[in-house]
Parts: sequence; C-alpha cells; structure tokens
Amino acid sequence: MKKVSKKLLLSLAAILLAVAMAAPLEVYADAPYKTYTVDGYEYVTETQTAYLPYKTITKVGEEALNGPTDFTLLEDGTMYILDSGNARVVVSDLEGGLIDVFGEGTLVNPKGIYVTPEHICYVADRDAKSVFVFDESGKLIQTYGKPEHALYGSTQDFLPTKIVVNSAGTMYVICESNTNGIVQISPVEGGTFLGYFGTNSTRANLWTIVWRALQTEAQRARSQSNLPSTPTNLAIDEKGLIYTVTAGERFETLKRMNIAGINMIDPDRYDPTPAAVAVGNHDNVFMASTQGYIYEFNNEGDLLFVFGGGDDGQQRIGLSTRVEAIQIGSDDKIYVLDSEKAQIQIYEPTEFTSLLHQALYLFSKGRYTESKEPLDQVLQMNNLFSYANMAMGRALIQEEDYDKALYYARISKDFSGYSDAFWEIRNQWLKDYLVPVFLVIVAILIIKKVLQVLDRKKGILAGPRKVLERFRNRKLVKELRYMFYFMRHPIDGCYGIKREGRVSLLSTNIILVLGIVFYVLNKYFCGFLLKNVREGSYDIVSDIGLLIIAFVLVTGCNYLICTINEGEGKLKHIYSSFVYSFAPYIVLMPVIFLLSHVVTYNEVFFVEFATMFMYVWILILVFLSIKEINDYSVKDTVKIIGLTLFTILIAVLLAFIIYVLWSQVFEFLQAIVGEVVYRIGS
Repeated sequence: MKKVSKKLLLSLAAILLAVAMAAPLEVYADAPYKTYTVDGYEYVTETQTAYLPYKTITKVGEEALNGPTDFTLLEDGTMYILDSGNARVVVSDLEGGLIDVFGEGTLVNPKGIYVTPEHICYVADRDAKSVFVFDESGKLIQTYGKPEHALYGSTQDFLPTKIVVNSAGTMYVICESNTNGIVQISPVEGGTFLGYFGTNSTRANLWTIVWRALQTEAQRARSQSNLPSTPTNLAIDEKGLIYTVTAGERFETLKRMNIAGINMIDPDRYDPTPAAVAVGNHDNVFMASTQGYIYEFNNEGDLLFVFGGGDDGQQRIGLSTRVEAIQIGSDDKIYVLDSEKAQIQIYEPTEFTSLLHQALYLFSKGRYTESKEPLDQVLQMNNLFSYANMAMGRALIQEEDYDKALYYARISKDFSGYSDAFWEIRNQWLKDYLVPVFLVIVAILIIKKVLQVLDRKKGILAGPRKVLERFRNRKLVKELRYMFYFMRHPIDGCYGIKREGRVSLLSTNIILVLGIVFYVLNKYFCGFLLKNVREGSYDIVSDIGLLIIAFVLVTGCNYLICTINEGEGKLKHIYSSFVYSFAPYIVLMPVIFLLSHVVTYNEVFFVEFATMFMYVWILILVFLSIKEINDYSVKDTVKIIGLTLFTILIAVLLAFIIYVLWSQVFEFLQAIVGEVVYRIGS
C-alpha cells in the first residue's frame, strides 16, 4: 500500500511539473508602494495598483551611467540618455542594448536633452553656456550661444538646463536663474532670439504687501525681491503645446501653455518638488517629483493616480532616490530616470489602468457611447473611482438617460454633469406638469375668492377665525411671532425684550432649537449642488454640541465684557436678543433649502446671494441688539464686539491648554495603573 502511494505521488508530481513547464506563468511581484486617487469630495483615497514595476536599466550594454540628468524616448523605441557625469550622450534600445555614444570632448556639463523624430539631438549644456545640435550619426552640426539681443538682457547669463523643440525648429530653453521665463530661439540666421515665453507669475500675501509699504527705500533694496520662479523642467506635445513644472510653487506647479503662453490647466493636486513632466498617449499628463512620486492627470488636470515614492536604502525596484526625468512609451510604459541610482525604472500599466486609458481617450475625443464599455469594466473593478463615474454620467447624458446620469454625477461629485442632467429632467417635468399645476393654482384662487364672498354674506368662516385668533393670542405663540416684528424693527424689538417682557426663556429656547434643526437639515439634506459634506456621512451630535458650545461661549463672553463696561443688559436679555437676532435664519433658511433642490448650476448664484443677504441681516441685528440692550453708542458697541472676540479667543486657548494638560495627566495615571497591575500580576 505504501509503495502504491509513493508511486501515485511521484506520478502526480511528474504531471504537475510537465504542465508547469508547458504552460508559461506570469508572476508579478507586489508593488512596494500604494496607489492613490482623489474622489469627488477632494479626499485622497487608496485605489487599485495603477502601475507595476517592470524592469530596471542599470547599464547600457556594458556602459555604466554616471549621474544621468535627462533622457528622451522616441516612438521607434530609441532612447537618448544624457550621461552627464561622463559628459556624453548614450543611445540605447528599450532593453538597455547599446546603439551609439557621442558628444565626448564637446559636452562639458550637459543638463537637458531633446531629440526630434528625425533623430536630431539638442543638448542644453549649462557650463558650456551653449545648446549643441547633433545629427542622426552623432556629429555636431550647430552650436547656439547667448542671444545677442537687447531684450534678452546684457547682464543676463545664458545657462541652459532643459530644452524642447517644436516642429518648426524653434527651441524653448530653460536657463538657470533666468526669472524672465523660457527662452525662445529660432534656428534662423544661426539663432534668433524670439523673446521670453511662459513667465511664472508672482504672488504676495497681505502681510508682505503691508510690510513692504512700511519699509524705507533702503530697506526694500536690501530685502528679498518678489521675483517669479524659474521653471524646473518642460515638455512639448504633438500640437506644439508646452508643459512646464516649477519647484517651490503652490499655485500652477504644472502648466500647459498655448502659443500665447497662457496656462490652460489647473491641477487639483500639486507637489512642492516637481522634477519633470511628460505627455501621455491618451490626452493625459504625467508629473514626477524629485522624491519619486509619479502623478497622472487627465486633460483637465484632474488627478487620476499618484504612486511611487522614495527608496529607504533597501534598493527595492519601483522606488527612487532622485528623479530627474520621465518619459512615456508608445505602449504606455513609464520610464523614470534616477540620477543617484544611475538607472531607469520602468513601470507597466495594469489591466485596470489600460481600461481607464482606453475610456479616457474615447471620452476626451467626444466618443461617449464607445467609452461606456471600458468604463463599465473599470467600475466593476472599482465602483467608487471618481473619474470613471464622472465619465459614465457624461456618456449617459449624451444618450439622454438623465436619471442614471444623476446617480453617477452624485457619486463623482460632478456638479456640471449633475446640473446638465437635472436641467433636462426639470424641463421634462415642467412640460408634463406645468399646465396641471397652473390649473390647480387657479382652482385654489377661485375657491379662496368664493369662500371670501360667502364669508362676507354668510359668515361661514367666523368659527375658524375665532379658533385661529385664540391660538394666535396664546402667550407662547405671541412670543414666537415676536421674531417677525424683531426682524423688521430691531430697535423697538430690543426695547420689548428689555422693558416689556415680550419674550420668555421658553420661546427663546424653542427658536434656538429650530435654528439648530434647520442648520442640520440644510447641511446634510440640501440640494446636491450646494452640499459640502460627503454623501452618507453624518456627524449630527458633534454639530449640535459645537453649535451649543459656540452660542454659550459668545453669550457668556459678551455678558462678561458688557458687565465690566457698564452695560445695562441682563444675561437673560442678552441671550434672548442674540437668539431673536437669528430670526432671518428661521424665516429664510426653509426657502433657501427648498430652492437648493430645484436650481441648476447656473442658478446657484441666487441661493448663494440669498444666503449672503440672510447672514448680513443677522449681523446687523446682532450689532443693534448689543447696542440697544446695553444702551451703548455705536463706537462703544464696536469696542465691545472687539473685546468679546478677544475674550472668546482667550477662552478657547485656555480650554485647549487645559485639555492638553489633562491628557498628559490622564496618560500618566494610566501608565501608573498599568505598572501597578503588571507588578501585581507578576
């Protein structure tokens, strides 16, 4: 029996080995990084791995690279690597096979390279202060030095670091320390300076503006000038559009400029240390940071993926030390040049990314119906991927399936798509129900008129009127109705609160509760176009708690300051006047809430204007209530408000300090208890 079992096991092993040898098996190592995207609510979320490490080129043939700073990848699979440490250009195929080497003896400290489809090679050499041009065989055919033009600047040095060339042969050169912009040089007449292109803008905060205004001429001369930053790197697409990245900028880190130098892209994410930019094959853009993070954006600047990162010394494939350049292959592989490792990292797209690229390309070309199939496959893999949901919603709009389009627009937070779909749905609703609604309104008006006539003749409404009058004359109802009078006549309203007892704590608390309820309803259930919280996310208890704490803090601090400054108001009067000052919120918020559900994106202005009008009205009422309740002048009221705000700040800081100290005491006591338990147990 044992012999039979051994023979059976050996037979099975032989069969499995034969199958394994006959059928090739692809095995992918897990990526040493996570991939993230941004959802419609601007939250960074983890998603499927977009690109996997594929290969690393450490040598070209037997030639080792030394501090490479740039490279160019052509469609025919040829790579031109700028081997800066050896002052030469190394030509390679996609597998790292050596094709050619040239530039030795000519190049000094090359920093940037660009190669045309005809294999004409342009090299920006910083220390040589020149742009060298080599033909397809590696022979030097042209040299461009500093432009001899008055507009270039006689004192401005020419230190080229990066270069691209358009189809007409015009060179776009980034020069170190040249804050005027990208240098444009035409090949005509041995190099003609055309001007500066794509100059970065400067920004100054309010404090800088005020500080410089207060400085003397001598101080301003010694202080650091607010000069625009020099671009870090650039790329060019087949249409001749220039892409730049600029390190250290918070705004417009990545730019796509037309022929007039106007930026046409505004990414929703930025990196403070961008190293390079590359144009993809599907109307997408890639940006690599110095630390090794790779960003992929769509044509409008929406972030699709960010992945990669810095190597911690373990030499893991897919992680970088210092990125210098990035290129995209015709097969969508990403090639990243690492100068410190002296190697090129290659990443290949996963199935998820390939499907997304297919949909991305079709969608950008307006072929919405065709994009639905790959989008549907993407959503089967990740039904929360924001861009795919947005694109699916837009495709459904084109097919006039507006109800489903609303669903996808809500998931992706696509305001524009939601507005377009809702516009169509609302128009259809008006076509179907406008006449019936009009007839109902006319019928109601007719019935009202008939009842009024019958009431004058027969008195049929006398009974209901008496009941209504008795209800309106109830003390609590009169106190609640008083807020309408307070809104229109705040000065007299404050007198009624202070001298006539027109309100009570009960009515005041009811109005406060109504205000809190309206706030919560509007925050979580208002129209989609005005909603600022994530769908399905509720934190109602915290909201109510914060509102109550804020109101108690404001009321208490104001009462304290008014008492110190001889204010006449009692705590009850100040509290009631503050609450009644929010009467416009109670009256207008339900109207604003309803409007938020029926407006489109182009009509949101009306809701925003109504909201602003409401808050201005409230501020005026609060100001007048502080003035009238305490019998202050306008000047004294302004002073009291300033002191109240300062007191609130002190109270918040004190609470924070107490919280920090208590947390430390609690941790200390917890540690003591844990130690005691440990010693007793041992």
